[in-house]
Amino acid sequence: MTGGGEAPAAAAGTAPANAPSGTVPNVVGVHLYLEQEGRVLMGLRHPDSAYAGGSWHVPAGHCEAEAATACLAREAHEETGLVIDPADVEPVHTVHMVDRPDDPPRIQLFFRAHHWEGAPKHREPDKCVAWQWWSAEDLPEPTVPYAREAIEGIRTGRAYTELGWGR
Repeated sequence: MTGGGEAPAAAAGTAPANAPSGTVPNVVGVHLYLEQEGRVLMGLRHPDSAYAGGSWHVPAGHCEAEAATACLAREAHEETGLVIDPADVEPVHTVHMVDRPDDPPRIQLFFRAHHWEGAPKHREPDKCVAWQWWSAEDLPEPTVPYAREAIEGIRTGRAYTELGWGR
């Protein structure tokens, strides 16, 4: 709190947070931003997926009892077969979001890998039906909204986005 008892203003381009009182655990997600010749790797989520079925999304997953970069490398390999060295990634965007009022808040960490081994393979057909490279300037429809915001942020040099707060 500032001296006047008011909360600090939200960063430009964000909405003020109406967070619940008390401590609320945040789910941590990691996302792989791979760009090659101006194109971004995205997967089409299975239509029966619990979240965003039929939408395009970057390779992603939830952290378990592991460091975020180790999780990123694990998830990338599980989903796409790509081999990523956790030491060879850099954070490029963070999204702090609330999807629905009853859901826990989420911290979505986006990392860029500068090098990787292999070509994307279809390894989890129950979760993703295809991998494809898309122009970063012309993403497919529908793209998961927070992923679209993050990709736009990465392209413009904006490091942080807040979504869904203040509803």
